[in-house]
Amino acid sequence: MNRVSIWVLSLCCLVGIGLSRSEDGVEELKAKESLLSYLEKDAASPGANSLMVPLTLIQGAVSKGAVCLDGTPPGYHLDRGFGSGSNSWLIQLEGGGWCDNIRTCVFRKTTRRGSSKFMEKQINFTGILSNKAEENPDFYNWNRVKLRYCDGASFAGEGQNEANRLYFRGQRIWSAAMEELMARGMQNAEQALLSGCSAGGLASILHCDEFKDLFPKTTKVKCLSDAGMFLDATNVAGGHTLRDMYGSVVTLQGVQKNLPNTCTSQMDPTSCFFPQNLVANIRTPMFLLNAAYDAWQVHESLIPSSADPHGSWRECKMDHSHCNSTQMQFLQDFRNQMLNAINVFSKSNQNGLFINSCFAHCQSEKQDTWYENDSPRIGNKAVAVSVGDWFFDRTAVKAIDCAYPCDSTCHDLVFKLPKQVRLGMGLSSLRSRGNFLGIDFV
Repeated sequence: MNRVSIWVLSLCCLVGIGLSRSEDGVEELKAKESLLSYLEKDAASPGANSLMVPLTLIQGAVSKGAVCLDGTPPGYHLDRGFGSGSNSWLIQLEGGGWCDNIRTCVFRKTTRRGSSKFMEKQINFTGILSNKAEENPDFYNWNRVKLRYCDGASFAGEGQNEANRLYFRGQRIWSAAMEELMARGMQNAEQALLSGCSAGGLASILHCDEFKDLFPKTTKVKCLSDAGMFLDATNVAGGHTLRDMYGSVVTLQGVQKNLPNTCTSQMDPTSCFFPQNLVANIRTPMFLLNAAYDAWQVHESLIPSSADPHGSWRECKMDHSHCNSTQMQFLQDFRNQMLNAINVFSKSNQNGLFINSCFAHCQSEKQDTWYENDSPRIGNKAVAVSVGDWFFDRTAVKAIDCAYPCDSTCHDLVFKLPKQVRLGMGLSSLRSRGNFLGIDFV
């Protein structure tokens, strides 16, 4: 079993912006931003032959009010397809958590997740975005697009906060981006796949049917959600951390008006931001790719620091091999909840599943988990092969792993404190060295 060890600044700085109810300092928010970046992107430095794709800003977006949190235009990266893939399109919606209050949204404006001023001018296309057949056998020669995430509500908000100059325009960003891409050739697509990771995985669920409706009925259109199956789960203290945060996101950013009415006609808006209440009613074929013990949800929904004030779950949270039998049963119950949540969805012949029993998050963008000799497998079939088999109707894919610890192919994430902290060095010393995040592969 492969293990990826991640060194973090402090135990309270694990993954995600906006979940903690404490008054986080700027340094802590920066640490969360850094770790979130790692979980949702390939951490390796681009190699000599890596494909670097430039950023394109949507110039006409500002006049439509389709802007990032700070009012700057949204952007995307496009690498043109070739050969047999010239008329095929893959759209990847970037992930990156959410902001659920003014403080975290204002901070987000100072990062690439809230302003195109801070977005990288070019990014590395790996995994499902790679242009190499040996790395991405089914989609390497398609038109591949990475739509940047800068609204903080999974491309679903509509509103603004004038006092703090915050623009919640995720739905407009989605619409402006689709209009731009259709004009650049996507309207002629013979086949199209909408994908997304984490908060982008939730967005791919929210926008799946909208995406399908852009095309004529003759176009083959499907959707992929990677690490987007966020559950309305109970944390270790009996609270509902994620529900509380989602409720604030929906209210602050005006998301309710853009949620599917098939859900809101029966449930409250916050419930309709949870994928478990949406996936069964999506008309378009969809594939759910998820780790049964999703690392983000384990840290920030199941075992947030606020729910474990005495640190009794700390070792288990950092490294699942340190969980006792009671703690592991709690995590097994979470897996069972995920399987129950997708029960109706899984019965549809048009849908696909790859639910592996790993402690991971986002497996389609990272090359090592998408398609490598030692990448995760279920039934000896890698993620990339499973998604390709499903999209092209080569075979039905309903892959659900046996429970932990049976899978030896996982690339599990293990979190560790920096050596300086273990030896007693204070946080102020770490900050002076700028040592907010280090990544070690073991």
